[in-house]
Amino acid sequence: MLFVDVDGVISVFGFPQDGPPPGRMLSVEGIPHCLVGGCGERLLRLGETYELVWATGWEERANAHLPHLLGLGREYPTLVFDFAPQWGSAHWKVSAIERYARDRAAAWIDDNFNEACRSWAAEREAPTLLVATDPAVGITDEHVEQLERWAASQL
Repeated sequence: MLFVDVDGVISVFGFPQDGPPPGRMLSVEGIPHCLVGGCGERLLRLGETYELVWATGWEERANAHLPHLLGLGREYPTLVFDFAPQWGSAHWKVSAIERYARDRAAAWIDDNFNEACRSWAAEREAPTLLVATDPAVGITDEHVEQLERWAASQL
């Protein structure tokens, strides 16, 4: 399975303001977002290999907006977190990801891993991959290729 963050992976921020945005600007619940170009196609491609699961502070709002906006054609399972999202930290996601993943191999793409995330991944008995994105760039073809190679190595 692949746990997918939204902010910093699909909705990018911090990109240079002196040129065109790296994707489509739109408003989601009154908040401006820049959906990185090609992210819908990348998720569809990854969906051929992985069970995709939203791992985002958007929680159920991810399915309320993203399948239509990205052309995904369906909703994905969504994690509900034990702790309120904390800016600058992904560790609040670990317990919900662990509960969902159980003893299965899991990859997680996010822009904000910390030591707690890396320790969790290293200590899991099941194969685990963390894929970090630059929040100004988001998910790229290189990330997709890395995830596909890793999935193939788990067969």
